[in-house]
Amino acid sequence: MLKSAQKTIDRAGFGRDEPEWHAASVPVPYPDALKAMERRVAGIETGESSELIWLLEHPPLYTAGTSAPESELLDPAFPVYQAGRGGRFTYHGPGQRVVYVLCDLRERGRDLRAYVRRLEEWIICVLGEFGIQGERRGGRVGIWVDHKGREEKIAAIGVRIRRWIAYHGLSFNVNPDLSHYKGIVPCGLPDFGITSLHALGIKATMAEVDKAFRKHVSIVFES
Repeated sequence: MLKSAQKTIDRAGFGRDEPEWHAASVPVPYPDALKAMERRVAGIETGESSELIWLLEHPPLYTAGTSAPESELLDPAFPVYQAGRGGRFTYHGPGQRVVYVLCDLRERGRDLRAYVRRLEEWIICVLGEFGIQGERRGGRVGIWVDHKGREEKIAAIGVRIRRWIAYHGLSFNVNPDLSHYKGIVPCGLPDFGITSLHALGIKATMAEVDKAFRKHVSIVFES
């Protein structure tokens, strides 16, 4: 899987001003994705590879960010991986669109906080395509919606920076099994829920979601 994925994402892209896009056709094991991203980051740093947006799904698993305490892993029913990104525990699995964004911040302001806000705005615009109002919340990275009077998270963000190359990215819930979140305290926030497009009554396909991400990608890659 790793060699196949790396061969695909190492193709020449569209140049320095536009990222390359790749959508994986099968779920990608998490360790393979990490190794592929590390190699791509090295290529971006040297100018041998273009920036990349990698759309994929993972098999069911949990990842631990650099701030994740062991106490927030409640029931490890799935494999648990150290992600190296910021944040705490999160879940990945089928029905969730993971968007790994490999972005050269040397060319785009060297401002991590501004970059995260651009990722948030990207998600908000994608949700708007489906008639959903996504919102930021102070002190809580990610995007939230009001679902039957309760604040629920629909998209998570976790970023890592290496020599001003950003990687990892975001996860966007299209139609995952939301019961799988019960094995962790998602993002360290026990008092809030998790939702998805389908749980909100929007029966969008993954292809339709991908199209919306493509439509609004300039938000992320502005200089």
